Amino acid sequence: MARITVKIVALHPDGTECTHAVTSTGRPRDAASGCAGRRNYAVVCSSCGPVGEPRNLRVLAEPAQSAHRDSHKAALTPATC
Repeated sequence: MARITVKIVALHPDGTECTHAVTSTGRPRDAASGCAGRRNYAVVCSSCGPVGEPRNLRVLAEPAQSAHRDSHKAALTPATC
């Protein structure tokens, strides 16, 4: 069985993933990189894809990440008779 990962990814204002180095305010460290800065954070599951709506703070996305990860764990628990 494949491993399922649930991660939080930073998003540009247009919804694409941001992998650039940024300052604490979310603006790009290198102005020449073409990065528009980080706007939102989304929870992405390797099995299900995007989970819920993007949040404006990473800390607000963490509960959704944990809840979704726990839902996969609950689905894998064998039934006991």
